[in-house]
Amino acid sequence: MSDAAGKALYDEKTKRIEDSIALRRPDRIPTAFMATFWMAKYGGISHRQLMYDYDAGEDVARRVILDLDPDMYMLPHLNTFIGPTMEKLGFKQLQWPGHGVGENEPYQYLDREYMKSEEFDEFIADPTGFYLAKYLPRVASAFEGFEGLPLFPGLHYTRIVTGVRGFASPGVRRAMAAVMEAGEENQKLFDHMMAFIGRMQEAGYPLGSATTSIAPYDFFADYFRGAKGMMTDLFRRRDKLMEAMDKIIPFLLRHDLAVAAVVPCKIVFIPIHWAPDRFMSQEQFKTVYWPSFKKLLLAMIDAGLIPMPLWEAECDKRLEIIGEDMPKGKMIYWFERTDIVRAKEVLGDVVCLRGNISPSVMNLGKPEEVDAACRHVIEKAGRDGGLILDCAFGVPDEAPIENVRTLYRSVKKWGQVHFPDGK
Repeated sequence: MSDAAGKALYDEKTKRIEDSIALRRPDRIPTAFMATFWMAKYGGISHRQLMYDYDAGEDVARRVILDLDPDMYMLPHLNTFIGPTMEKLGFKQLQWPGHGVGENEPYQYLDREYMKSEEFDEFIADPTGFYLAKYLPRVASAFEGFEGLPLFPGLHYTRIVTGVRGFASPGVRRAMAAVMEAGEENQKLFDHMMAFIGRMQEAGYPLGSATTSIAPYDFFADYFRGAKGMMTDLFRRRDKLMEAMDKIIPFLLRHDLAVAAVVPCKIVFIPIHWAPDRFMSQEQFKTVYWPSFKKLLLAMIDAGLIPMPLWEAECDKRLEIIGEDMPKGKMIYWFERTDIVRAKEVLGDVVCLRGNISPSVMNLGKPEEVDAACRHVIEKAGRDGGLILDCAFGVPDEAPIENVRTLYRSVKKWGQVHFPDGK
């Protein structure tokens, strides 16, 4: 493809996405692509090779994108090509192909307690100190030894001079060497990622997410307290939990802005784990979960970012709450199993929707059934735009390749039929 043709295609796809987000009517309904280990199926390689061989993984990703022709794509570098870095870190919160599970098995998240209930005050008083001395050594073996680092807050004048003694401890020296090795590996991955973004942009394909963020409640539930601890906190330590959630908001925003500053995309992917209807009452969602997350979303929007929460499982009861008093045309709400037709009725004048062809149809349906499901979503939830067609939660690992192709071709058949003037 010539440079001019690539730029023209890139501009066309970018405008289609921007119009959809802004709730303007696009020329047709756009598509987005995200997958983890389905790409291994497509490329005929193992899950482990996809994670560890950057060149092979990028070759498969490039071929997939050119084949499916989505209007935006999410980087596999951030959620799939991370095996070497995780191994060098000794990362403990996840099992991955060849490391805890078989070489062709998916990820296995490990739900554990990494912060004790009595440590909320310590975290709130000094999050960075808590990270260095306690949290990081608990979640990755490379950081074991950081407990010996100086207590930085309070160092002053000549106490700064004498305080550096901690860096000479054997544990700190070992940890620094291990973390540097992991950092060098991740820098290699980052360089691959930036080059890949450039090549795909030249070919006409916009990036569909700059980075990944998280709701404050999920931040603590998933990665600090664990399911059991967090459910206890919801009843026994609600005020302290809410104080901690507010504390973390500016730190999450800083991370989002730092990455978005170096890539050509302002969309931030936010997988939502604890908001579903069955996980907490409507009152708990409204008074505990939503306030801090709403603050984060509004702060992201004010900073020029485009939040894209993926509302996992069923969030039908939450629709009115998550649309109330939110700015129009500034976000993407991606729904996994929520009724997207009802979501369009409730949220259609507030936010662009994404989704949500079910895994059962993608995995077990025939191509014509996939096509029919896509047409239904397009016509019922895409009228006048405000929809990005995708699977419920990225392409399922087991989906037949022809079914996936059918989804991405469907918008070229049905993506304009509901526009009266054919545009």
